[in-house]
Amino acid sequence: MVSTVIPVQPFDLVIFGATGDLAKRKILPSLYRRLAVGQMPPEARVIGAARSKMTRAEFRKMVSESLEEFVQPKLLKPETVETFLGLVDYVTVDATGTNGWSTLCKKLNERPDVIRAFYLSVAPFLFEEIAHRLAETGCSTPECRIVIEKPLGHDLQSAKKLNASLSQVFDEGQIYRIDHYLGKETVQNLMAIRFANALFEPLWNSGFIEHVQITVAESVGVEGRGSYYDKSGAMRDMVQNHLMQLLCLTAMEPPSRFDPDAVRDEKLKVIRALDPLKITDTVRGQYRANGKEGGYLDHVGDPHSRTESYVALRVHISNWRWSGTSFYLRTGKKLAARTSEIAVVFKHPPHAIFPQVDEQKGNALIIRLQPDEGITFRMTIKEPGPGGMRLAEVPLDMTFADALGEEAGEMPEAYERLIMDVVRGDQTLFMRGDEVEAAWAWTDPIIAAWAESGSKPLPYDPGSAGPIDSYKLTMAEGHIWRELLS
Repeated sequence: MVSTVIPVQPFDLVIFGATGDLAKRKILPSLYRRLAVGQMPPEARVIGAARSKMTRAEFRKMVSESLEEFVQPKLLKPETVETFLGLVDYVTVDATGTNGWSTLCKKLNERPDVIRAFYLSVAPFLFEEIAHRLAETGCSTPECRIVIEKPLGHDLQSAKKLNASLSQVFDEGQIYRIDHYLGKETVQNLMAIRFANALFEPLWNSGFIEHVQITVAESVGVEGRGSYYDKSGAMRDMVQNHLMQLLCLTAMEPPSRFDPDAVRDEKLKVIRALDPLKITDTVRGQYRANGKEGGYLDHVGDPHSRTESYVALRVHISNWRWSGTSFYLRTGKKLAARTSEIAVVFKHPPHAIFPQVDEQKGNALIIRLQPDEGITFRMTIKEPGPGGMRLAEVPLDMTFADALGEEAGEMPEAYERLIMDVVRGDQTLFMRGDEVEAAWAWTDPIIAAWAESGSKPLPYDPGSAGPIDSYKLTMAEGHIWRELLS
């Protein structure tokens, strides 16, 4: 299978925070890879903007070092690298002051007719400042796009304030709230499986689905970013955005058409149909010290912290499609494996004629996001050979690396796809402002309830599946968490 590459139109992309970690690890390498496969035109420009005083040559050297570190060696062809560096420019800009803005605007206005986008790879407190300065200095245009990263607020009040501030200078159609999980190939394949095939959609409801598990597990701790993480925790850092988006795509109704607002309308309906969370439907945890390795409290430098590094939830959706179906969400640090997946577990046949069938198993569709993207459908078959009807569980496996060969290894990473969508003006995989606010409106009450309860997160061992109490959420309804497998 050969993927089709459709070039985008020439564009100017300004990266604020161009000397930062995200730009070096993800944004710049992603742009290079798009140039290497012919999607990014040689007439494009990538303009770095940051407070650091740098010449164009110094910035290009930094970009070159970034490519060497974060791009596969086989893609680093000297002539392509040279072409990419030729598209790169740099302007020293003070986001909170006046220095550099006139230079940036002058550079952009050299090409007033090309697509213009601004990627705010900066601390969230700078979003509003930069957005308003873009408008005040004349750098922005009615057709330009602005990209902002999470966190999109700290709670509902701050999210509303951010949305209101951005809407003063940009239309909703110009604002791209990026969630890199939505750029993953498998996440988009979830929509294709549901809405492009007649097999699953008639079964995609509480009549046939027993429960759904959504897991985003990390094997690393919060070392190096403890001060930031301790102000957010797993609920704000992961559930309110990443897991919420995966839940919406799994549970949403078919949109009337594959159109940005039609898709996002259906996602919003899911969030608004979520039952309010009760404390008894939640489990919080903190990883503890293990031998010489410090625990969460050591890594954040606060022995009294009550911020969770793990959270598990039992969620219900009050609509006709999902009435009575439990959705289990979990995410955490220092767990047994780094893995992200959606497991849709189907109900057993109404009459069991094979008594040896394991009631904990059965048909399940596993959508795996990382580390190896792919889709598996687990089903029961007869074990080969004579000796009676012996049953076995087998997967119908579509691991992309196996099914698609070398093409799978060269599939675009999430940031590559999303940045190209910004250039194309396609907002399908980006969050809308009302979506963000609805997610916070659902999340805030349980965070407040945890604080009011005075309870501490439950300790769990690094390398485990989280607190033992998390199994009570599933076992109460006769279910069990899937193993965390790397």
